[in-house]
Amino acid sequence: MTVQQDAGRTPQKPAVGVVGAGAWGTALAQMLASDGREVLLWAREAEVVDEVNAAHRNTPFLPSARLHDTIRATGTLADLRDLPVLLLVTPAQFLGRILGEMGRGQGDLVLCAKGIEAGSMRLMADVAREAAPQASLAVLSGPTFAHEVAAGLPTAVTLACSGGEEQWLRLSDAIARPAFRPYYSDDIVGAEIGGAVKNVLAIACGVVEGLGLGQNARAALISRGFAEMLRFGQALGAQAETISGLSGLGDLVLTCSSTSSRNFSLGKALGEGARATELLANRATVAEGASTAPVLGRIAREKGISMPIVEAVEALLDGTMPAASVAEALLSRPLRAE
Repeated sequence: MTVQQDAGRTPQKPAVGVVGAGAWGTALAQMLASDGREVLLWAREAEVVDEVNAAHRNTPFLPSARLHDTIRATGTLADLRDLPVLLLVTPAQFLGRILGEMGRGQGDLVLCAKGIEAGSMRLMADVAREAAPQASLAVLSGPTFAHEVAAGLPTAVTLACSGGEEQWLRLSDAIARPAFRPYYSDDIVGAEIGGAVKNVLAIACGVVEGLGLGQNARAALISRGFAEMLRFGQALGAQAETISGLSGLGDLVLTCSSTSSRNFSLGKALGEGARATELLANRATVAEGASTAPVLGRIAREKGISMPIVEAVEALLDGTMPAASVAEALLSRPLRAE
């Protein structure tokens, strides 16, 4: 669905906060501040807060960017509680806890984490509804590498709004920039599922790269992985056009083709023979697919959804099968119609 904005309407410029100062959160803050707007960025690490405020850098997570002067960092969640628009960019497994600590009331919450909560098997919107029942929820998802967004390179994303066109008009004023173009959707479930599933499939594509199986194998894996994403999404009520759009297929293609993806690089290292336990213990940044794979596999089995690639990644991560055996198992599956 396409929504046209009223060209004659004076755009509102609400205060915007970003919760989470990893690479993606910092890149979003940089993008939002590109027109001189003040942005408040919450970081868990005191050293990140100090460096952003004093040197306009975030060396641990986004070293390539010199941050705009209008970005201010804080380590106090309460400072962001009453801002009209908040982008939540914490790792998926911590979103509920962070919202609970913040005590968010009304206002717009834009969910930018891509994953499924492991313990409850809930999507991020369901987690947020429980933690902040008065807030208006939206999901921002699509094919994005943080360093490119921070550099101002052209980017298009899905912005799925639970509040329909009225919320879309508020948020598009707050978020859209010349090089950052959101497209409207009312399908929050589809936008979330695309982002969560593609992280797991990116690990599988990284394994193909690490094993040296070639571009043909990767293309086949992306195609069959998309079929799994579509089956899973439709079983949970997502719209097929959302899964086929930026937040589904678009994000899948990008994430499955570059070591700039944390999930792809994790899979590549696994394909080259590294152990999952060692890789995950030593990573400073989060590869969401590693947390999502087991819960995604469990949901698929409970609902009778065929997702052999997801199951293969699950087996690889828990040590049940080595990378070469996983690839062999996928390649030797029974022949069938596409």
